[in-house]
Parts: sequence; C-alpha cells; structure tokens
Amino acid sequence: VQLQASGGGLVQAGGSLRLSCTASGRTFAVGWLRQAPGKEREVVAAINWAGKTTWYSNSVEGRFTISRDFNKNTWFLQMSSLTPEDTAVYYCAADTARIGIRPKYRGQGTQVTVSS
Repeated sequence: VQLQASGGGLVQAGGSLRLSCTASGRTFAVGWLRQAPGKEREVVAAINWAGKTTWYSNSVEGRFTISRDFNKNTWFLQMSSLTPEDTAVYYCAADTARIGIRPKYRGQGTQVTVSS
C-alpha cells in the first residue's frame, strides 16, 4: 500500500491547514505523525477502521481534527489555531492495528511551517 500526502505549506500563527492522504490499497487504522527538527517523531492523530474512534495527542487535541472518506480511501487532518510549535514534517500513516511511531505504511511527508 502506498500513501500520498498533500496539503502542507506555510501559514501564519493562528491559521489553518488541511492535510490529505490517499492510499493505493485498503487501509484499516490510519493517522498522522509529525517530526520537528531535533525532536522525536510523535503520533498526533489517529482514527480507527470504522471511522468512529479518534485519538489525539495532548499537544493538538481541540485544535486538530482527523476524518476519513472511505469511498476515496482518503483521510484528512484539519489543523486550526496553529502555532510555531506545530512546525514539522507531517506523515500520514496506516496500519492493521493501532497507529504507532513506526506504522506499517507511511507516506512521504509534507512540510508544515507556522510563522510567528
């Protein structure tokens, strides 16, 4: 399964961005990871195979929303109230079980830069 992410870019603090990821094959649990320079990779959001259970890291809960479109095998990360601390390379991820920092499938990454 190949994952293709898009939607990153440069935004001012307080702004919003929407990331998208499309998979070439069937996926189960999907989510988003990020890695900032000098920091460890972290899982920021995940959604289960049914699309009914979501999980967010403490750092993004209340500001980010993950969703998925089963018909298009695509999932999204709507990011709002962005801060410079959200600057990172964001990776979409998919796995047969829960999303961890080393998912079975991972996209190529898309840069998100938040200016102050």
